[in-house]
Amino acid sequence: METRNLIGGTWIDAEDGSTISVHNPATDDELAVVPEHGAAETRQAIDAAWNAQADWAALPAANRSVYLSRLGASMRRDTERLATLMTMEQGKPLAEARGEIAYAISFLEWAAEEGKRVYGDIVPASSADKRILALRQPVGIAAIITPWNFPAAMITRKLGPALACGCTTVIKPAEATPLSAIAIGELACEVGIPAGVVNIVTGDAAAIGETLLDDDRVRKLSFTGSTNVGRLLMKQASKNLLRLSLELGGHAPFIVFDDANLDLVVDAAVACKFRNAGQTCICANRFYVQAGVYDEFNARFAAVISELSVGNGLQEGVHIGPLISDAAVSKVEEHVEDATSLGANVLAGAKRVRIDGLADRFYAPTLLAGMTPDMKLCREETFGPVAPVARFETEAEVIKLANASEYGLAAYFFTRDGARLWRVAEALEYGIIGANDGAPSTAQAPFGGVKHSGFGREGGKYVMDEYTELKYVSWRI
Repeated sequence: METRNLIGGTWIDAEDGSTISVHNPATDDELAVVPEHGAAETRQAIDAAWNAQADWAALPAANRSVYLSRLGASMRRDTERLATLMTMEQGKPLAEARGEIAYAISFLEWAAEEGKRVYGDIVPASSADKRILALRQPVGIAAIITPWNFPAAMITRKLGPALACGCTTVIKPAEATPLSAIAIGELACEVGIPAGVVNIVTGDAAAIGETLLDDDRVRKLSFTGSTNVGRLLMKQASKNLLRLSLELGGHAPFIVFDDANLDLVVDAAVACKFRNAGQTCICANRFYVQAGVYDEFNARFAAVISELSVGNGLQEGVHIGPLISDAAVSKVEEHVEDATSLGANVLAGAKRVRIDGLADRFYAPTLLAGMTPDMKLCREETFGPVAPVARFETEAEVIKLANASEYGLAAYFFTRDGARLWRVAEALEYGIIGANDGAPSTAQAPFGGVKHSGFGREGGKYVMDEYTELKYVSWRI
């Protein structure tokens, strides 16, 4: 299958005809070829967004809301097609892909309503002959760069509020998973979103990114990806003082206190750690379990993990699909080998799973006891189905351990002590806290991190500030 990219309402190839192959990580089958765009096509996309910006910004918010609602409805209608496409290009189990499509739709639906509530203010003046207005207006063209692990939801989480606020967009999806983005672009055309409001470029990440950041007509960049790339983008964005939202790496602690409900904890741990084969930015990376329940938690967790099914995400009953690439598998193996060499004990998994007729990218869900701070998986994102566990004694001790990271995206803790809930939630240095909750993500809440996990928020009313400028008008009457 050969696809094209949406620029200015037209589907185009690369100027030089070059393409990128998209493969199924579970089977290695080629799914499609997409254009390999570079600087020229990106400038074309910026031109299209610029030409559409004034009219889209002038459109009443209620009208923009209708377009977003229609796009969400069309995605809901096509859920099975979109989910199957996602599983084929990304690998996650089909049930998870269906869940991601529903999650992606929720951002469009929320933004469709929230965009109608972007208010300004009348500020009390200092003299009788003046009035002071504070207006919120669209920031302008928004560049959207998204990762491969959530190829639909990471687009709509940015696209929804950008369009709702009156911004036009240039979307650069990950090279490994561009088909979901292109499918969303097709639906945007189907529901009548005007030409140039949504543009898509795939290809050379460096050339596309540099072109977006070098053009002073682009006024906003929303990026989800690694901290290292985020640092690079931030440097490049300084030239034009570009508005930034950076959702970067994470290294989430998962804390279990003695008084926690272990039935709830184990269910949450499985969902939090092994969703998308552990390839999520907010998945649990380090498990800290208080001494009184350490052995029981490990036994229960290992028993459940051993029952998880690994395989092609298109097959019913599969819980864990392939990792995205050979390099991803190698990194998981490196982290596990490093941990076991430093004394970690294998309670489950810790090996590749070979399946006849499929690619060699499957790794067994793994539980390691005896994690220590010197192990790589205690310091670096593993981005795979590996759960390392350490024992702790006191609340003060575990807070110190949990905060001993350059990252600050998400953290989880479980307790039935109401006072401890407040203390720990306030003490953890993370932007997202799951208190007795392993799945905190939702469209109406502010999603984002602190420290080296970035800045800016996506979700709820808070994201609307990211795509608007505040203008002060002093009016003498």
